[in-house]
Amino acid sequence: MSSPRDDGTDVPEAGARRPAGALEAEVMAALWAGDGPLTAAQVHAVLGDGLAYKTVLTVLGRLHAKGLVDREQAGRAHSYSPRRGPAEVAAEQMNAALRRGPRGPEVLQRFVDTLDPGEQAALRALLDPRD
Repeated sequence: MSSPRDDGTDVPEAGARRPAGALEAEVMAALWAGDGPLTAAQVHAVLGDGLAYKTVLTVLGRLHAKGLVDREQAGRAHSYSPRRGPAEVAAEQMNAALRRGPRGPEVLQRFVDTLDPGEQAALRALLDPRD
């Protein structure tokens, strides 16, 4: 079960597990929304009290080990900043999804079919800039 946050996103209730990768995505979103590098305490404050501070530290450590965030000494703590922006990360994930299965063109077609007309027009313009 989950409950809505002030910003409209859902927060799992105590004891409920997030889907795989959801917590990393929440931490990355907090870092992208920041005005600069954030400490674990600042990320924890953004994500709310429903999450243990140590969990935030663990996730930040994993993101650093994966090369998704940079870490710098900030007094006795560390500050973290994303290495790439959200659009670049989303594009990498989309590329990985297309390459994972044997039917990349079929996956791509199903994706395009889910786009609204404005998104389809934007995609056409990107693919054929002569228009």
